[in-house]
Amino acid sequence: MVNELSAIVGELGGEATFGRPIRTGEDMSDAIREGFLHSVVDALVGSSGLTLQEVASSLDLSTRSLQRRKHQGRLARYESDRLYRLARLLALADYFIGDREKTIGWMKRPNLVLGGIPPLKLLDTELGARQVENILGRIGYGGVS
Repeated sequence: MVNELSAIVGELGGEATFGRPIRTGEDMSDAIREGFLHSVVDALVGSSGLTLQEVASSLDLSTRSLQRRKHQGRLARYESDRLYRLARLLALADYFIGDREKTIGWMKRPNLVLGGIPPLKLLDTELGARQVENILGRIGYGGVS
C-alpha cells in the first residue's frame, strides 16, 4: 500500500473527524491514546458499508457501549485501538481486493481458510486480525485464500 496511514485516516473519515492533523504514526498513536472522537465511528460506519452493529461486534463491543460513547464524546483507548485495527484491515482489503463492495462481501462471507468463519468475525482479537491480514497478503501476492 502506497501510504497506509493516509488510507487508514481516510477509512476513519479524514483528519476532520479527528479534529487535528494525523500525518505520522506518532500522531495516530497520540489520537488512539486520547481516544478517538465519536465522529470517527460515525464516519467509518458511513463509508465502510458496515452497520454499527457489525462494527461493534468486530470490535468486541456492544452497540450500546458505542452509542454511550457518543454522549461522552470520546472512545476509550482500547476502543480506539480496535477501531484503528478494523480501519487498517479494511484499507488493506480494499487495496488487495480493489473494490469496496467486494471487500465488504469478502469480510462478511465465511472463509474456508479461516475454518468457515467470516474475516469480520475474527477482528475482535489481535490473533484473528493477524490471520485475516495473512490471508489478505495471500490475495495480494497470488496465494490461495
